[in-house]
Amino acid sequence: ETVDATSYRRVFVQDGMAGTLCVTHAKNEDALLLCVQFPKVTELLGLTTRVRRMFDLDADAQTINAQLARDPLLRRQILRHPGQRLPGGWDGFEIAVRAVLGQQISVAAARTIVSRLVERYGARLKVLLHDGLYAVFPTPEKIADADLCVIGLPRTRAATLQSLARAVCEGRLHFRSEQTLPDFIDRCIALPGIGEWTANYIAMRALGQPDAFPAADLVLRKAAGRGGVALSTKALEQRSEAWRPWRAYAVMHLWRSES
Repeated sequence: ETVDATSYRRVFVQDGMAGTLCVTHAKNEDALLLCVQFPKVTELLGLTTRVRRMFDLDADAQTINAQLARDPLLRRQILRHPGQRLPGGWDGFEIAVRAVLGQQISVAAARTIVSRLVERYGARLKVLLHDGLYAVFPTPEKIADADLCVIGLPRTRAATLQSLARAVCEGRLHFRSEQTLPDFIDRCIALPGIGEWTANYIAMRALGQPDAFPAADLVLRKAAGRGGVALSTKALEQRSEAWRPWRAYAVMHLWRSES
């Protein structure tokens, strides 16, 4: 995928065929413009639905804002960003891999590792569909048996990724939206190297779970504290009870307040 100030582009594979999509802000409209390059026109509705979920276009912002704005901590952010969405991604497994790779390192370092992963294990396209788009993200089957240490991963992190990939291959973990948040969290944390924070982050981004809440996140705890003193995880969890069932949107507001 490639992202700039005005657009999002990515390669995708559907029915064994590669295509690209580009999402931009429609000029002079409160809307997004989707352009798709793909051989089968019959797939357009399904692709459009998937992109709508990625950008959370069906969120009921008024209902969410009314609930969260009861807390003074969030009210100012809601006034500044009343259209805040819960951004997702194209593929749940890809998001999960990125979440694991991003544990305890900087965003820049994680981006470098992800690039190495795609370079080494992603299937290359026969035809360059767009500048910067030359490969698809590695499949769970590919990562399950790969030697991930060669791209600079510590052995424990490589083992976590392989466990994640095998769980997906075997059906023990999936990213379909019909599952409950507690069930998904339980399945995630049963895997070695994945804790509550990572599981909730994946639930936010991959499943669009509106009440997912990585309470141990340091930035969240600082944003919710006073005078730069971070709340404890327990104290933040207690405060967040009033934000249910929209705690993931509160996360986005609090992260944004600290950026």
